[in-house]
Amino acid sequence: MAERDPVEIATRALQHRDRSRRDVEERLERAGIDEPERRDALDTLERVGYIDDKRFAGARAGTLANRGYGDEWIRHDLARHGVSGDDAADALAALTPESERAEALVERLGRSSKTRAQLARKGFGADALESALRFDVAD
Repeated sequence: MAERDPVEIATRALQHRDRSRRDVEERLERAGIDEPERRDALDTLERVGYIDDKRFAGARAGTLANRGYGDEWIRHDLARHGVSGDDAADALAALTPESERAEALVERLGRSSKTRAQLARKGFGADALESALRFDVAD
């Protein structure tokens, strides 16, 4: 069987969308690339800018926020992709504030207990919900 180039495999994984370092590493591991080769390939791709967790975090956070997710959901999703806490915090800080996103969703969906439950499931915090719904979320 011919040797497989880990950089080529990783580049194909990045062809259609940005991915985190962890996501690409998992792809390489599934492809049977051993740990030293994975690390070298990932370091090379980071050096040339093909992998950038800060960029990935910003794009992913923006996409999720546009799909109606709250900060807690976004933070959890970024962690699942291996994004550092600092990069996740920076990505969240660049978004429209959670309370404003929640208010826009409430305007669209209506001010109700059903909306409150939906936004809570999508990771909106108690403060954002209380502000957007104008009643105590503990009710």
